[in-house]
Amino acid sequence: MSAGDRLPARPLSQILGDAARTGSRPDLAELIAAIPYARYLGIVVERKGTEITTVLRFGQHLIGNPVLPALHGGVVGGFLETTAIMQVVFEANAGVMPKPVDINIDYLRSGRPVDTYGRAVITKLGRRVVNVHAEAWQEEHDRPIATLRGHFLLPIGD
Repeated sequence: MSAGDRLPARPLSQILGDAARTGSRPDLAELIAAIPYARYLGIVVERKGTEITTVLRFGQHLIGNPVLPALHGGVVGGFLETTAIMQVVFEANAGVMPKPVDINIDYLRSGRPVDTYGRAVITKLGRRVVNVHAEAWQEEHDRPIATLRGHFLLPIGD
């Protein structure tokens, strides 16, 4: 069993539930480690103050077109969705994972075989629905390779 295959110390529901009960923000590194697909992709979360950046560490298993080579579109889409969800969890601290309602991804250019970065901004945080915009880029932040616009459902409060 490799390090990426190791199970997290605590389940996802416990990580989120503990943060919601204490009114603190969840540990994003622990949270991302509790998501099997995020572990498989090699996503890590970097936090500087209240700003979070997700990083998709490049690996050969992420290549979709070996001729170019280019990242698989599903990997880029999954990375952006994970980025958006991490931002919602970080800001809303709902106690459970938000559920995607509607996601639209615009693929702007091929993702090269290098690390990819992502950031999300919540454009509207309602009581039940959150609107999010996320971008993925590689070397230059002002040249995104893909963008996401999505709506996520929050749980009903107690």
